[in-house]
Amino acid sequence: MTKKLGVEFLGTFWLMLIGLGAGMLAGPALGGETLGPVAVALAFGLAVAVAGYAMGHVSGGHFNPVVTLGVAAAGRMDSANAIPYIIAQVAGGILGLLMLRFILAGAGEAGAMPAQMAPNGYAAASPGGYSMAAAFLTELVLGFLFVMLVLGATTRRAAAGFAPLAMGLGYALIFLVSLPVTNGSVNPARSTASAVFSGAEAAGQLWLFWIAPLIGAALAGLANRFSEE
Repeated sequence: MTKKLGVEFLGTFWLMLIGLGAGMLAGPALGGETLGPVAVALAFGLAVAVAGYAMGHVSGGHFNPVVTLGVAAAGRMDSANAIPYIIAQVAGGILGLLMLRFILAGAGEAGAMPAQMAPNGYAAASPGGYSMAAAFLTELVLGFLFVMLVLGATTRRAAAGFAPLAMGLGYALIFLVSLPVTNGSVNPARSTASAVFSGAEAAGQLWLFWIAPLIGAALAGLANRFSEE
């Protein structure tokens, strides 16, 4: 179990460092504020796929509380292990963003600890000004669909060896949809890590980025369980 938790910690650390680092480090280095939504979405998706191929055989390659809850709800893992998995994922995400924060502060004389670390939000905190209801629905539906994709790609009847690729591509597509609405999440570990370093407003809206996608994940897991009976 210790090895599995270590992998979930390391995989989520990698996901946060690479996914958010692409937009916050590579974009400014290339002369722009960001790389744009397509590049950021691909960075997150490729990070999921690479980590899945490298480490997924140890822990299942969740790197996301949404996936963990969905897999547990589907009866594919012991539910008692779900909470340790989620704790490891949140801790890995926070450390990944802490490292990124210090890297951003090291840009010579211009370096300074950033005030925010790409937090998720709704209303005024949404990149497109989307409402709380729109953000909640986005996170819930995309959480449901992502878990259905994960469960479908990892069933014994699926083509062997393609699950990490399917998960990575699916997560990239999710980011393309959710970036303008919530700044891209469907991962409470990612949202929590960003909120820790982004002030009171991000922390005050964090509840939505746990409740909505986890409801979607639970519904997907239960739907999968009943469909396979």
